[in-house]
Amino acid sequence: MADSVIREQLERLLQLMADQPFVVLTGAGISTPSGIPDYRDNQGVRRGRQPMMYQEFLSAPESRRRYWARAMLGWPRVRQARPNAAHEALASLQRSQQLSALITQNVDTLHDQAGSHDVIELHGSLHRVLCLDCGERSERDSIQRWMEAQNPYLTGVDAVQAPDGDTLLDAAFEARFQVPHCPHCAGERMKPDVVFFGENVAQATAAKAMAAVEKAAGLLVVGSSLMAYSAFRLCRAVADQGKPLIAINLGKTRADDLLDLKIEASCERLLPLLAQHLGH
Repeated sequence: MADSVIREQLERLLQLMADQPFVVLTGAGISTPSGIPDYRDNQGVRRGRQPMMYQEFLSAPESRRRYWARAMLGWPRVRQARPNAAHEALASLQRSQQLSALITQNVDTLHDQAGSHDVIELHGSLHRVLCLDCGERSERDSIQRWMEAQNPYLTGVDAVQAPDGDTLLDAAFEARFQVPHCPHCAGERMKPDVVFFGENVAQATAAKAMAAVEKAAGLLVVGSSLMAYSAFRLCRAVADQGKPLIAINLGKTRADDLLDLKIEASCERLLPLLAQHLGH
């Protein structure tokens, strides 16, 4: 898209956001410049293989073994990821009270690391692990150390990174993997504290996100195809209320026919400009 068109769109966005604070909803596209792969291409089509479904994870020990073997190799990339200019720009906008709330579909905590506060994590966080037996949570780093100590045969194995800390690992490496045990109850049904495909967003989280949207002057979507219903429903609510709905996204979104303005530009490039102009 021509720079002149993007400048005009940025001017319109600035006018829309000048008077009252918007809520921002972010997706995988804001974190790809930080080295975390996304699930979908520019047409909103899922890349690669189907991710593990929630019922599959619950139903079979071998599914959990497969998940954790791949995730053990994928975690260092997530842990090492750092916020980019887009995350930092949103943190700056929040500090200057230009944002009324920040909602994310991402599970990487990069908004928190950039200095944003009270982030509504629609899909949870990979930095925590939940025990499905006792309900206690543990830090992912401590679970990672346990898995690495129990599975030294995977040390040095190179696996291709996939979205959300997953990897493409040969099945031959999975059979002898020792799954993590809960440090609180010794249970073996440990799950990353994220919403799997086929799992519902926690009711309290969904309600908090909807309340934030209902109070805001408008919604700015950043780097999301909005294919997940948990995000799309927020856009539909804004449109139903007659408030401005804007997206900064490279490619198709599920809400294209609802948008008042769509800017197909890099959020890493555009959000710092937005923060710079709104901050004055």
